[in-house]
Order: sequence, then C-alpha cells, then structure tokens
Amino acid sequence: MAVMAAQTGSQSAQVNANAPSIPSSSAFGTPVHPIRQKQVADASSASVLPISLPPAIVRPLAFRTFTKKHNLTLTSSALQAIATFIGTHCGSGWREEGLAEKALDEMAKAWKKNGGSLIVPGEGRELTNILRNLEACMLGGRVVTQRASSRHTATVPDLGLPATTQRRSDSLVRNDSQSSLGFTTLDLQDERGGIQSKDPRDWLRVIDAFEQPQLTYNPIQKHFEIVAKRPSLLPDPSHRTALIRARYQVAHQRLLRNGAFQTSTVALSRSSSEMMMPQQAYKLTPIANLLGRSGSTHVILGLLGNSPTGTLVLSDLTGSISLDLQYAKPVPKDGAWFAPGMVVLAEGLYEEEGSLAGPGLAGDGGVGGTIGGKFHVSSVGGPPCERRDVTLGVSSNEISGSLIAGGGFGWVDFLGVGSERANGSTMRDLEKKVWESQDSASQIPGRSRVVILGEVNLDSINTMQALKQVLGIYAVESAGKIPMAFILIGNFTRYAVLASGGSGGSIEYKEYFDSLAAILADHPSVLEDSTFVFVPGDNDPWASAFSAGAAAVLPKRGIPELYTSRVKRAFASANAEAEKPAAEKRKGEVIWSTNPTRLTLFGPAQEVVVFRDDLSGRLRRKALRFRDQEPGRDSSGRSSNVETPAENRRADGQGDTDVDRIIETAENALPEPKTKEVNRTRVPSDLHAARKLVKTVLDQGYLSPFPLTDRPVLWDYGSPMSLYPLPSALVLMDPEAPPFALTYEGCHAMNPGALITPGKRGVAQWMEYDARTRKGRARDVKF
Repeated sequence: MAVMAAQTGSQSAQVNANAPSIPSSSAFGTPVHPIRQKQVADASSASVLPISLPPAIVRPLAFRTFTKKHNLTLTSSALQAIATFIGTHCGSGWREEGLAEKALDEMAKAWKKNGGSLIVPGEGRELTNILRNLEACMLGGRVVTQRASSRHTATVPDLGLPATTQRRSDSLVRNDSQSSLGFTTLDLQDERGGIQSKDPRDWLRVIDAFEQPQLTYNPIQKHFEIVAKRPSLLPDPSHRTALIRARYQVAHQRLLRNGAFQTSTVALSRSSSEMMMPQQAYKLTPIANLLGRSGSTHVILGLLGNSPTGTLVLSDLTGSISLDLQYAKPVPKDGAWFAPGMVVLAEGLYEEEGSLAGPGLAGDGGVGGTIGGKFHVSSVGGPPCERRDVTLGVSSNEISGSLIAGGGFGWVDFLGVGSERANGSTMRDLEKKVWESQDSASQIPGRSRVVILGEVNLDSINTMQALKQVLGIYAVESAGKIPMAFILIGNFTRYAVLASGGSGGSIEYKEYFDSLAAILADHPSVLEDSTFVFVPGDNDPWASAFSAGAAAVLPKRGIPELYTSRVKRAFASANAEAEKPAAEKRKGEVIWSTNPTRLTLFGPAQEVVVFRDDLSGRLRRKALRFRDQEPGRDSSGRSSNVETPAENRRADGQGDTDVDRIIETAENALPEPKTKEVNRTRVPSDLHAARKLVKTVLDQGYLSPFPLTDRPVLWDYGSPMSLYPLPSALVLMDPEAPPFALTYEGCHAMNPGALITPGKRGVAQWMEYDARTRKGRARDVKF
C-alpha cells in the first residue's frame, strides 16, 4: 500500500506542477512561483509508528533469512542493531505484513554484495553504512528504491500496463533489490484512489519464452535463484547436464514437500472400534545407497533412459541402475504415459550383481556410474503434482473469504510481473473490482473471454473460410462483449514451405499471410478492440527451413517480421478508423509470440501457458508397455466375468505390498473424503485419452518430457519449458488428440483441436476460455 501511496503522491505532484502559475499579488500574498506539494505528500505516506523490538523476538526471522538463505552468521551486537532498525522503520507491521523479512533480505544481499565475511559483526562501520543506506529507501515500512519508483511514473504507459513488445533488455534494467522483492511495474490506482482501468484487456500481458526470467533451483538454500549469466544459443556442453539436473531437482523437492514423504510430528489417535496404524512416511533411497542392500525394497526417484547397451535404466544424481519391468504395474493403471526422458517414482526389489548370471556388458560402475545389479520394479508412477496455491504458499481464510500468502515460493517472481507475496493480494483485489465494475455497468459477461484457434492452415481454402466465419460471429457483438484476446496457433501451413525447394518458398509463405490480412481487414471492430497472439508451429520459419517440419528446437521464436507487414497494416488501419479517444481505450494490437508462450492477467493472479506440439503421437511411439494385469482378462486377453481373488492376482502370492500404495497415496496432497464411491462405468475413449495426456504433462511439470535427441531444447532456456508452479490454465494444442477442457489439480487444461477436423466437413471448432470463471468450453459452427 505504501508503494501505491507513493505513486499517488507523485502523480498529484505532477498535476500541481503542470497547473498554471498563481499570479503574484501583494493583497493575497501569493508568491511568483507555486509551492511544491511533493514533500508534503511523501511525508504523509511515510509515517510509521516506531516500537521497541527485543532482539530475541527478531532472532528466528533473522536466522531464517541470514543463516539458512544467505549462509551468514549474526553476532549479538549485529542482531541488536538490526532489531532496533526494524522496530524504528517497520513499526507494528513488521511481522504481519512481512516488512521485516524484506528488509532483512535486502540487508543480507547488500552485505554479500560489499564482500562481507560470513560472520556479520555489529561493531564495524560496514553494517552501520548498510543500515543508513537502507533507511533512505524505506517508505511506509517498505523497501522502495529510487529506480523502482521512477519506473512507475516514467516507463509505464498511461494505461497502467507495460508494453507487450518490451524486450528482455528492459527487464534487465531493474536492479537486484527490485527484482528480488518481485515488485510489479503495473500502475494500480489513479489519482482519485480508484482502479485506473476497468477493461481486463489493459491488465493482459504476453510473455514470450525469451523474455521470461531464467531461474534455477538451489538445493542447498532451497530457493529459486536468477541465473547470473546471460543465456546463449551456443552455451558450454556443461549446460546440457545442468538443464537435466535442474529439472530433476525441481521434481525432487516437489516430491519431498508432499505429505506422503514427510514424517508427521503429531501422533494419530486410535479409534475405539478398530486399531488404526499411523500413516507411514515413505523415504526415497538414492541409487548409490542400493549397494550392499540386496533383497530389500526401496523407493527411488530417477530419470528414465536407455543405456549404451540398449537396456532401460533409471538415473539420479548419484548413479544409474538397470530396470526389470517384467512384473511392473503403472499407478494409476492406464492413467498416464511413461517414456524415456521422464522423471518417475519406482518401487521395487534390488538384486545385486553377484546373484545374477554374470556382470554383463554394463558392469559395475560404482558410485556416480552404473550400479551393479538390477532393480525389479513392482510399481511405477509419476511424481505427484503440486497445486499452484501450495507452491506459492497461498491459503484461503474461511472467516474473511480472502487469501493469505505464507510459506512456499511466494517471494519468487517467476514471470517478471511481480511475486505472489509482494503483489498477489493487491492484484486479486484489483481483479475482483474489475469484474464487479463490469456487473455494475450491466454488461453481459464476454469481455473476459479469450478465443483460441488451433492449426490455422492458411494454405487451406476451407480453413480460411472457417476463420472468416468465426471472426464474423464476434464482429457483430458490441464493444463491451468482444473477447479481449484471440490466440491463433500454428502450423500456419500444412507442410514446411521454406523447405520445399523451388515451389515458391519464402514468397509463397508471405502470400498466405497477405491473404490472412485481407480477411482480418474485413472485421475492423474486432481488430481495434482485441489483442491477437500468433504462436508458431514446426512448419513455420525459420527452423522449418532445415527441419522440414520435423521436431525443431524449443523454445521456438515467433514468425519473422518479413512476413507480417500486411497484417500489421490491417491493425493500423483499424485503429486509425476507430472512433474513440486515444486515452480512453487501448488500441488493438498483434503480437508474434514464441512457442511456448505465456499470458498473464492481473500480474501473478492468473497465468495461461500456450504450447503447440504433437505430444500424443510422440507418447504413443515412445511410451513403455506394461504387462496386462487386469483381473477380468485371461492369458489370451479375452474378457471374463469371473473376478480373480486378491490373493491370487500375483503368481508369488504376495499381493500388493504397503509400498505399492506410495504413489496412490501421494497422488493428491489434499485430504480426500473418507467415503469414496467407485464409478465402474466405462469412461469415453476421448475423455480417457485427454485425462491421460494432461496427467502425464502436469505430473512431469515440464512441457517436453522427452530425451533431447527426440525433442531438442535450448540448454539455457529451460525455465520457459517448466510448469512449476502450475499455471492457472494450460493450452496444449495437439491436432492428434481430441478437443477437451478439463481441470487437474486446479489447472484447467484445454486442447482446441484443429480448426478444420478431418471427418467433419464444413464444421469449424475452437475453444473459448473465460478468464473470470477460469473455465473453457468448446464451440463449433458450420460454414
């Protein structure tokens, strides 16, 4: 609130400065020059009631920030000086509002930046200078740098939204203090204290993969850090290993945060009617620790892969081991895909190499290499997914109905739009006011919609007719109901035109977009009031020039400007003909984004990920096949009506062990009701395929869970491929998968399907996502 108060004060000062000068008169005693009111506004907004804060109360918070996060040790004198500073400048809200935590973090960063030792003394001048410099940045108990405040008034447009074409170089201008605290650059209020814009489109921002901050997880400090080195397209070979290691570490820490892998400190009460055993806390075993423990059951987390000898292996940070999947069963059964390149959770029995027939070609590599022996897997599953609110530490308050942020990674700014702890509650309140303002204006809900069209092949006559029909549906709507954004996803040609040789190449590809510009120009009302986002596919330039439409490297850059001049001209003409004041509404725009790309609405409050790939086809080709253990089927695979008893389901008579239920227990971190009805009705095949695809991708927390040889990824751009934390909505554009819209662990996943589906002649289909309800629905129309 202090940051907003500072913005309001600076805006009112500018208004006073631009006002006409008061004439000088001896009767009225007015001066020649007007009196500046800026200092008075700053003084009123910076008022904090000092308190006396004992060092013992601050010690736990200082230990967590200085010692656990920054590896620094505070002396008693330094703790006394810090406690006095926090009590004086943060006041009574030092704990509830999180003011002290931000100030302590800035102190530790300043100490390390100045080259201080691991022990922070309180007698020297170093800490005194840091506190003096930090005091000049305190405003209303919060740390606000001069550069951060200047960005709100100088570099932000009048509409309160950063320019969507702002490149990564602009985000690098922010200093370390501002980026670490996750301050947003959105103007939240106007001079009268109300929201600056009531149009949800003004709070929409498109972030391509090359603008997104590059973060890496530090397992020692258990925190995400910004990569210091600038990413490169041709990095060192060690960055390839770092990419895979970072992905494994994120999945590992996410699994350890799950309740099934945490030891409870509260003893469970026993029921009077039956004996209830306390819930078992499962423990992961590093692969290197399997040596010398033959015949024991373990749970391991690793990356599936193929060894040079062709066997299937599981690898973690300590080593690799061969797998035996002869009696393995997937958990849940037929509910997810498992393929090389995925991080899986396996339970089974370890057998040393000495008890086998011989060492084989793999041999005994010891720690750090291939572990001798074999791991006989009994059950395998993906690491359980973690909800977005759990990752960001957001919990609901049942009394007030609001959300409270605490714990988790709430201070991390994953997308450069502000962190959850710094701006989440403010932006959610703003989102609520925007939706309420639309209701008060008696507008039918429609402005909150995002139209998603997939596989828009511009070289197809039927696709162009379908696109014209879809745009005509929204063109007849009033300005208050036109969707705020249209997302057009490639492939924009049915084959790689640039790799076709002498068939036209670049000229032919540009003519297709010129035809698109002609269709868009016929609907100026849609262009002038919406944001169009284009996401390329594998057949689009420039990567398709040498890949010929095969799986190219990810992330993929947007359509080059060479082919988009006519489309941009259509938007410019529509904006010029629009009858609206320049400062009243945001002009229509077109954004040529990357694959994948992200859309944020109201800062960190809502995130939508858009990705184009043939995931289902690649999973069917690469996935592992497990033995059919369905009790209702005999050895020939025919169905039988006799249900096999539980004790006869396995040949060895052991049945399901307790550890077999690990993955089932960890599937959902939220408590489930005690009574659970079993629905034995058969699920439709399309719905089952959609659930299987969504669960695979979200459990992996990665958009491309394949080996780099099958789906290459730029080694320094792994953050855009990550799905941690889970987005609010995920658009998986896969033309080989059926269209769907379903929710899994709080993430609404959608597949619009191809605009023209084979087998449905004269029917166009697309998806509408309502940002207000955070749900999508499929639509179709005949043309």
